[in-house]
Amino acid sequence: MYESHPEEVMADTSEKPVVLITGCSGLIGSRLIERLQGEFHVVGLDIQPPRDNTGCTFFTCDLTEDDSVQSVIAQVRDEFGSRIASVVHLAAYYDFAGKPSPLYRTLTVEGTGRLMRTLQGMKVEQFIFSSTLLVMQSSESGQPITAASPVEAEWDYPQSKLETEKLLEREHGMIPTVVLRMAGVYDAMCHSVPIAQQISRIHQKQLESYLFPGDKTHGQSFIHLEDLMDCLHATISRRHQLGPWEVLVIGEEDVMSYEDLQDQIGLLLHGEEWTTIWVPKFAAKAGAWVIDKFSSEDQAFIKPWMIDLADQHYPVDLQEARQKLGWSPKHTLRATLPAMIQNLKVDPRHWYQENGLPLPKELQPQEQPSRR
Repeated sequence: MYESHPEEVMADTSEKPVVLITGCSGLIGSRLIERLQGEFHVVGLDIQPPRDNTGCTFFTCDLTEDDSVQSVIAQVRDEFGSRIASVVHLAAYYDFAGKPSPLYRTLTVEGTGRLMRTLQGMKVEQFIFSSTLLVMQSSESGQPITAASPVEAEWDYPQSKLETEKLLEREHGMIPTVVLRMAGVYDAMCHSVPIAQQISRIHQKQLESYLFPGDKTHGQSFIHLEDLMDCLHATISRRHQLGPWEVLVIGEEDVMSYEDLQDQIGLLLHGEEWTTIWVPKFAAKAGAWVIDKFSSEDQAFIKPWMIDLADQHYPVDLQEARQKLGWSPKHTLRATLPAMIQNLKVDPRHWYQENGLPLPKELQPQEQPSRR
């Protein structure tokens, strides 16, 4: 099951190294195509083509199906040869609603294993797995997290990533593999589910925006999309200098606490720091349960199970990334927030749509009274 569009790639790319990207139609994948297309021959795999796939040769591929993966990799071999410079594996399942889904296993875990086993017949110089910082144990001591820090995935999404890491360590064989435990991604339009939700609550002055059941001094690292592009490019470029199995933590060392993030968002939106009141977890869980029970699915982001994770703290140490990749972030969430909020103010309807959020009532189209 595949669909090839080789005619959309410039003719002079035949001598360029091949980079294969799974999940190429997502935010990260589509931006990575743009970054790599001048230097590499980019081959994209996904169930739907990217909005603009002129920078890659695209194949429709369903990683949950053996036949689909095998036929696509065979097609890649036939068209481009058996050597692949790097496979950037971004395809995975995630859902912030916290609902159980078989796709965590069939796509994220088993799909990765299926892809890796199929690639064993190719000459793959590197396999990059996009894991998540959330596989790490929260740093209650405040010490920065490294790849050697303890792991403790606490809900379905990071659990599926951690299980996939273990599978790859067992089954990567002769294919050098790099696991990037990436912080949450954002850009100037936001494109981060938790940050967008936080901004939306404060923008609409919702009750939940004033309440917090965790340690307000804790926070977690994020990573700007352009810095992630630089990181992935550096990882690919240094593929011959890296070891056969590498695990690296990727994020910003400047971590904004929850309280600091609240204050800055409130100041940028409403001209005043945002008062955040601590509430006991049992009260927050009860409130979240009521809201979840009686609100529509797109209105209730905070679920009762999230309350237990409110204390999580994820500062990072980038020493290994600097040493092995020659990379460190150029952006910070702190410095990007003004642009993020400005984009919301300039075109709030577009901002909400870009972040997959329901429009506030004042932005929703008004029904015109019928004329008799």
